Formats: sequence, structure tokens, C-alpha cells
Amino acid sequence: MKGNEALAEAAISAGCRHFFGYPITPQTEVAAYMSKKMPKIGGVYLQAESEVSAINMVLGAAAAGARAMTSSSSPGISLKAEGISYLAGSDLPALIVNVQRAGPGLGGIQPSQSDYWQATRPGHGDFHLLVFAPSTVQEMVDLVAVAFDLGDKYRMPAMILSDGMLGQMMEPVVLPEKNKTGGSKPWAFSPGGETKKIINSLYITPPELEALIRERFVKYDKIRKEEQRAEEYLVDDADTVIVAYGASARISRSAVDMARKSGIKAGLIRPITLWPYPDDSVNKAAKTAKRFLCVEMSMGQMVDDVRLAVNGKRDVHFFGRTGGMIPTPQEVLQKIRELEGSK
Repeated sequence: MKGNEALAEAAISAGCRHFFGYPITPQTEVAAYMSKKMPKIGGVYLQAESEVSAINMVLGAAAAGARAMTSSSSPGISLKAEGISYLAGSDLPALIVNVQRAGPGLGGIQPSQSDYWQATRPGHGDFHLLVFAPSTVQEMVDLVAVAFDLGDKYRMPAMILSDGMLGQMMEPVVLPEKNKTGGSKPWAFSPGGETKKIINSLYITPPELEALIRERFVKYDKIRKEEQRAEEYLVDDADTVIVAYGASARISRSAVDMARKSGIKAGLIRPITLWPYPDDSVNKAAKTAKRFLCVEMSMGQMVDDVRLAVNGKRDVHFFGRTGGMIPTPQEVLQKIRELEGSK
């Protein structure tokens, strides 16, 4: 299946029956697929008049206890940012999908990874999102259910950070079993219910708001300890450890294989969760590696988190392409060789 369509089918399998969105390249296939499938299964598909409307419709459905999602691409996610903050401030689970395109501004429709800061530093106020970064169509499918489940578990919004390459490519996939529901949500608002429940993100009294935010950050600390995810590839004896996610990780893995064939000890750490960031994997590698190389389709955004995780123990270098340009394995290998030669 094409990545965007596989993601949409995985959301249906995970019990999503409410989709609100607005078309924008290169994610439009997600919405198009949902528009065909949702009416057939008793779900709701609604193309909102804007991205701002769409995210607030998600908030309403999530407040009623439904599994709801929206998808967009970079400029559209910017428009949704206020509503995402409202979701977090209301402690509501929902799934937001960003199929990244080049920017800033309207930029271009080619793949990019320049929304990393936007995903991991997501909007106004003190809050976090669960952020997942698949690198294959199969993993995109698998992480949809994980994102919904952990969003429900921790009562917070989750994001799948895809890109135009993953969204548009076709790969074999094994789809999960259908008809998940997400379980009961006793906190949800239900019209006509015996108990009045208020879903709210507005607090006039500063001490009350501070107490709620501090309570939320206790939860975030627990998530940091328990929900980090990363894949390690040939890291144990590597002199140069590449850190890359998503499509860049696919390219970097090929570069690692090429380096190994030429006698260079290279390895790869692929963050699967971008928040919480897999600091533990990077810290462990810093004990034996000589250097780190962060590879991104941007001018360098995740590299900040790599440097924080390494904490000065080793040098952290960067290689990236931007504007919709995709790095090649040969370019990454050349950067590895430059770093090996400068030791």
C-alpha cells in the first residue's frame, strides 16, 4: 500500500471513527481514503473549512471519548497549533499526522524533516506531545495503534511525524486486526449523563493552573522513563554513530552498510520516539563511540537533542539537505569518511 493510505487504514483498524481534515499535498491521500471508507463503516468524515476548524472538531470528538484524528502537512500543522495546545491543556488524547513538506512558508511539496522543532516544541504553554517517527510503511501502520493506545493511557495528544517520501512510497504491509475501541473513558463528557464532566483548558486562578501543569509534568517524567523507543544498528563497536530518523534513517542505514564494507566501523541509532527522546540509547553509545553524526533533511534540528543527550562526552557533527532535497547514501558515506580522516 501507499504510505498515506496504509496509515489511514491502520487508524480505522485502531478504532478511529472520526476524521476531520483539510487537503494539502503531500498528505491528501489520507483524507481521500478516509472520505471513502468512513461512511461505509459508520464513521464520520468531515472536510472542514480550514485546518483551524478541523483540529477543534477533533477536540470536540476527543472530549466525548471518541478516537479521533486529523492529518495535514507542514503549513497546515502550523494552523492547527493552537488547537493542539488546547488538546494538551484539556488532557485529551487524539492523533495528529504530519506528512512533512519543504518550508518555510508554502515552500515546496517535496519531502522534508524541517518540522522536528514544531513537533517536539509544539506550541504555546508548558506541554508535550507523544511524537513517533516511522521509517517504513509497515512501521507507520504499527505506530498508529501505539499512538492511539499511549495517547489514551496518558490522556495526551500524539503525533505521527511522517514525510512526503514515506507518505507517497508503496511497500508491502501486514495490516492489524480491526475493531479496536480504545476502552472506556470515564473522564469523557457525555451529554445527558448523570455526572457533569467539564473538559476545559482555561483556568483563571494562577495557583490552580500551576498545580495542574506541575501534575502533568510528573506524568511527563514517567513517560520519559518508560516510553523511549529506538532501534540500534551495529552500534556496539562503532567509531562513528549516525543518529537519524524516518526517511533519513533508511538512507543512513545504507551508508552504514557501505562504510562497513570499506572497513569503517559505523553504526546507526534510529529514534522511533522523538518525544520522549531516546536519550538512553545515545548515552549508552557515547561510552564507546568516538563521534556522532546527525543526518536530517533539514538545516539541523534534531541535532540539538543529540547534543543534549551526548552532554559533551563526544563531538556531534551534522549533515543535512534541505528545501526538499534528499541526501544520498553516498553523500552520507563521504561525510563519514571525512570525519574518520580528521581523527
